[in-house]
Amino acid sequence: QSIPFFVGFIALEFIVSWIQKRKLSGRINDGISSLSLGILSRLPDVLFRSFDLISYVYVWDNYRLFELPWHSPWTWYVTFLGVDFAYYWFHRISHEVNLLWAAHQIHHSSEDYNLFTALRQSLLQRYTSWIFNLPMALFIPPSVFAVHLQFNLLYQFWIHTEVITTLGPLEFILNTPSHHRVHHGRNPYCIDKNYGGTLIIWDRIFGTFEAEDAKVVYGLTHPVNSFEPILLQLRPLAHIWNTFWATPGFCNKLSVLFKGPGWGPGKPRLGLPEEIPVITGKEVPYNPSVPTYLNCYAVVHFAVIMDLYLDLLATVTMLSQGTVLLRIGVMILSLTSFGLLLENRQDIKHVFFLLLPKAGILEIIRCLIFLGIYKLGYLRNPFSFLNYSYEV
Repeated sequence: QSIPFFVGFIALEFIVSWIQKRKLSGRINDGISSLSLGILSRLPDVLFRSFDLISYVYVWDNYRLFELPWHSPWTWYVTFLGVDFAYYWFHRISHEVNLLWAAHQIHHSSEDYNLFTALRQSLLQRYTSWIFNLPMALFIPPSVFAVHLQFNLLYQFWIHTEVITTLGPLEFILNTPSHHRVHHGRNPYCIDKNYGGTLIIWDRIFGTFEAEDAKVVYGLTHPVNSFEPILLQLRPLAHIWNTFWATPGFCNKLSVLFKGPGWGPGKPRLGLPEEIPVITGKEVPYNPSVPTYLNCYAVVHFAVIMDLYLDLLATVTMLSQGTVLLRIGVMILSLTSFGLLLENRQDIKHVFFLLLPKAGILEIIRCLIFLGIYKLGYLRNPFSFLNYSYEV
């Protein structure tokens, strides 16, 4: 139900950006990558119920201490503050604990800053965020909590933009585009700042606030340089795994998991600020040159996959488990292939002959198998010998 809201605001951002700067607010490759990560992060909802609400309702049903009346305005005020306070600490810890950062950094991996970036979400982050909300289940009704949880997430969508500069006195209380631009920056002055969701007061109270100053350069301090959603989701975990086994000493291994991403033996918990790469102002976002016809193809085919995703959400209760799993498999395969295509990977272009919207099931299964072989690195170009015919 929120998708029309997202589409409308993205279109409005494009219009305002064109009026202000005579250019659009994003790139095709980065935009499709962000949307692909957004779809990928929501696919578990097709198979499982929301972990946030299930855990919350369980604690409410079995362990609540007392019940605030849902119809009281004070219950809604307390819930608003409680949800935002819990989000601040979850967000802050997601930056300061390496294992959680491995999931959260997906959201920071874009080198653009626009409303597409707001939809760039982690597949794994939801499996830790619920813990921070459980204390509220001891006294706040689930229905009130669910409303504020959604409100908090929706609020954070519109602050991912450069077309709004400052909001005057509201900057003292609310988290605004200016404050959140700092949070997404990789400039040294931006690192680990402005964690708030709806309110910025928590950052001011706990000493993590920083006002926007020098021009913000977006992305990770060490850019990933990829648009492929599976790689973006899993490479940070692979890095932690390798670092864990390469680090000597049991306590040091635990520090790799639970201290900051910049930590190393002999360093402070969050690492050394002087090791953050200096911003020169000449940084260029990762932007491989791709022929216009491939960009057009990626946009059109992504629209088809988006329609398949929306149809799946609308009809999932009427579909067999096999059909649901097949559709999810096709979507994951397609999103992965879009990322590789937009990186101008010469050895993956042939896969798109097998991804046409009306391709037969056998072709799709064959494509899944061979893409799996490709991803494992056994063949450089496994599709070169296939027959590209497909059934209409």
